[in-house]
Amino acid sequence: MAIKDQVILITGGARGIGLETAKALAAQGARLVLTDLDSPALEEAVAAIGDDACTGIVADVTDLAAMEGAVASAVERFGRLDVVLANAGIASYGSVMAIDPAAFQRTLDINITGVFNTARAAIPELEKTKGYLLVVSSLAAFAAAPGLAAYNASKAGVEHFANALRLEVSHLGIAVGCAHMSWIDTPLVQDAKKDLSTFQEMLTKLPPPLNKTTDVDACVKAFVKGVEKRSRHVYCPGWVRGAGLNRNVINSAVGNLPILRFVPDLLPRMDAEVRALGRSTSARNVANDQRKAAGEG
Repeated sequence: MAIKDQVILITGGARGIGLETAKALAAQGARLVLTDLDSPALEEAVAAIGDDACTGIVADVTDLAAMEGAVASAVERFGRLDVVLANAGIASYGSVMAIDPAAFQRTLDINITGVFNTARAAIPELEKTKGYLLVVSSLAAFAAAPGLAAYNASKAGVEHFANALRLEVSHLGIAVGCAHMSWIDTPLVQDAKKDLSTFQEMLTKLPPPLNKTTDVDACVKAFVKGVEKRSRHVYCPGWVRGAGLNRNVINSAVGNLPILRFVPDLLPRMDAEVRALGRSTSARNVANDQRKAAGEG
């Protein structure tokens, strides 16, 4: 599928993978609609791409009406909708017994319900164009990490959501893909490293290649190729595909051994760091939630 003149909506488009993918798609002639809660960053993103080919909409993916409004705005601005990248997602910190329950719920709300709302809002327009929806999951769907249960659960859940959705909309001419990436050097990972020294330590102790961090450019190339080919699966790096195929081994008693060796020491220290922070997610996410509560944007 040629990208030129395609109208592409990207949730979580103000930073990280969403923004860099938007820039790459715009360079190939796509017209972009970016949604995000971070209104200042969204304005900067639109300015960087150019408002002739890009529009930004402040919207919370957990609000179905807001996502329906974003889709309507995209069609009003550009006349159609061809591709949706359900990219918005957050992480939270701390063990099941230490995490703020509200942060756990917010992670699932954004990472799973947000994808549902995005799909629900976009499918009527994607049916008209026989379009493509790419759902962003993660290596975390295949390989669990201690202290990240909410993120792990949400990414596994959204993968299977994509599998079910594919079955439901194939006859409508809509293609559905699912993207799985390893640790990518995005604000999400950068914030976790900044907040928690134990997160950085855990990455070094995970068995290879699960401990590898990949640059954003590699992920962007994989996403753009996925859009071009309307791919069923997108992996970055390529070895993540093997992790998916071997998920039962990774999550077996034997596969868990390398992680179980460091959990008794590392997890209590991670929980202590989370308590000292006074929050179970990044400061950026807290600010976005406060902005939403204040009705800003």
